[in-house]
Amino acid sequence: MSLFAATIFVIGVVWWPLARDALSYIDWSRPLWRQMDWLLLFDFAVMSLLIMAGADLKADALIIFVGLAGGLMIESWGTQTELWVYYTSERPPLWIIPAWPIASLSIDRLTRLLQRLTRRLPVPHSTAPLLYWLLFPAFYAMLIAFVWPTRDLSLTVMALLLCTLLILSPTNHRLAVLTFIAGSGLGYFLELWGTTRLCWTYYTRQTPPLFAVLAHGMAAVAFWRVGMLIKQLWSKLLT
Repeated sequence: MSLFAATIFVIGVVWWPLARDALSYIDWSRPLWRQMDWLLLFDFAVMSLLIMAGADLKADALIIFVGLAGGLMIESWGTQTELWVYYTSERPPLWIIPAWPIASLSIDRLTRLLQRLTRRLPVPHSTAPLLYWLLFPAFYAMLIAFVWPTRDLSLTVMALLLCTLLILSPTNHRLAVLTFIAGSGLGYFLELWGTTRLCWTYYTRQTPPLFAVLAHGMAAVAFWRVGMLIKQLWSKLLT
């Protein structure tokens, strides 16, 4: 939690002009509680509680690393192709990158919670694969439709190929579905805040587009799979 608070402090110091602009909107003649961004405070409160639940610095270090690298790649792709733009017009803005590992830690906790809640449900073993092959191809169809205007750009082609590889390669179907649900659930509130406050805007002008919400779920699955791959490679290097 102290690292989370330190990250916010550093962002506020390094990008002080942005913080100053945000503070300039406060009307000190009116009650402060009426001007509070309650959705933002809700998002921060939920993620703060989640990242402290079952914290493990050794395991979380890998999640943070993958979240930073993956977040930078995703933001670079989206802003360079102008699928979405930030109000600062940066492509991408570096101040948004630390939000990705914080979200990744939160999704990890939510996924573990969903695992515990669903462990004793009397469902057939074939349910998870069925849900997987219904959910992920449907998302892929939405992905193609959403990125179609940028289909001729190399970054979009790479994103499509990566998603194809992730979906078709063998995996733990149950954990993949739960991770997707957890990522999409958190992603909804993050996207709702960002798009309604015009922090970032998608080319469709939706606030938020359904694809963007579900894309957080796909990103969470990608980060989880990359983390597993790094663990496997590391263990082979040590043996």
